[in-house]
Amino acid sequence: MEYPIHSEDMTYSSYDAPVFDCDFHLYEEADSFTRYLPKEHANLMKLVQVDGRTKLAVRDRISGYIPNPTFEVVAAPGSGMEYFAGHNESGKSFREIVTPMRAIPEMTDPEARIKLLDRMHVSACLNFPTLASVVEVNFMDRPDLTQVMVHAFNRWMLDEWKFNFDDRIYSTPIINLSSLEGAIAELEFILENGAKCFLMRPAPVADWLASKSPFLPEFDPFWARVQESGITFLTHASDSGYTKYSNEWLGRNQEMLAFEPDAFSLASQSHRDIQDFVMSAVAHGMLARFPKINLTTVELGSSWLPRAVEDLLLSYRKMPQLFAEHPMASIERQLYVAPFWEDPLQPVIDIIGLEHVLYSSDWPHPEGLADPVGYYRWCEAEGMSKEATDKIMGQNMFDLLGVKAA
Repeated sequence: MEYPIHSEDMTYSSYDAPVFDCDFHLYEEADSFTRYLPKEHANLMKLVQVDGRTKLAVRDRISGYIPNPTFEVVAAPGSGMEYFAGHNESGKSFREIVTPMRAIPEMTDPEARIKLLDRMHVSACLNFPTLASVVEVNFMDRPDLTQVMVHAFNRWMLDEWKFNFDDRIYSTPIINLSSLEGAIAELEFILENGAKCFLMRPAPVADWLASKSPFLPEFDPFWARVQESGITFLTHASDSGYTKYSNEWLGRNQEMLAFEPDAFSLASQSHRDIQDFVMSAVAHGMLARFPKINLTTVELGSSWLPRAVEDLLLSYRKMPQLFAEHPMASIERQLYVAPFWEDPLQPVIDIIGLEHVLYSSDWPHPEGLADPVGYYRWCEAEGMSKEATDKIMGQNMFDLLGVKAA
């Protein structure tokens, strides 16, 4: 398989059925976190100059999570494919592998994005933030500030992208359950403004005393409103706070650095967050209590799924009385997964069924596909029928979101 590199005049693949890409990204602007911050919190996040370079300061600490938070220069879409497919035999660093490029309007502007979707032959997409991953992990000791930051960002997203742009770009406002009342209020805000989905990072939520799962019964009033509204529940790769565990093994105190991995973290941290998140939704019974809520995992791959199922089933065989229902009842009914482009499809289909498998490109990130619709060739390479490929390439996501191709 070739690994295409982005160019503004490249030819994009087409597919003869509606395509719904469940993982596009926006690049945030300088005021995405500050435009709506109350004056008393104006300095919680800001851009500062360090040795002539613009850096992000979070609570007066310089963050290296995203090396260039201005996004004026970015890694070209698809330029890191060989690395993420495990084809870096020469041992290049990530910076040596990716191709830099100037950001283009399609990465920051919805009108330009619509024209790009037309050129790419993509009918609709989910639209996730990028830099916003740095927010929640840095406010685990302040549930009140977490709510302030999330609401400020969601208001910026509504301004710049809307939550539903032309029934084709479905942006993903964030909700955090560090405050039950705050989360319910945020849910009502996004529902009132046309959101079809919301994003929750795969991690425990902040609390004044200790972090905890968002799926404990104390949060049921929120999940009851989610089920009642019919809004789609998404989780996506983020800084889930798991670097603290590798820090303990490495004797350090370092934030997650997405583009500077070490061998231990690379091996140990790749899937722990989503595995724990899904296992918590099952083991703590949220999915059983609210059987109409669908948990959808994006940019988290699928290699974790067989192990999570194996561990849940072994636990169930030991102590079935601890579970609200058989784990596979929740998983088969409510779990949707978007495998990485490099992941095999059949193991996922065998566990959750064809109708629960989604397609994603991760455009414009370097680890994704420069030619999003070209993914259908992976389906064909695995022997998928045209009917099955149609479902993966779009119909499953249209059905999940409850919308039709524009």
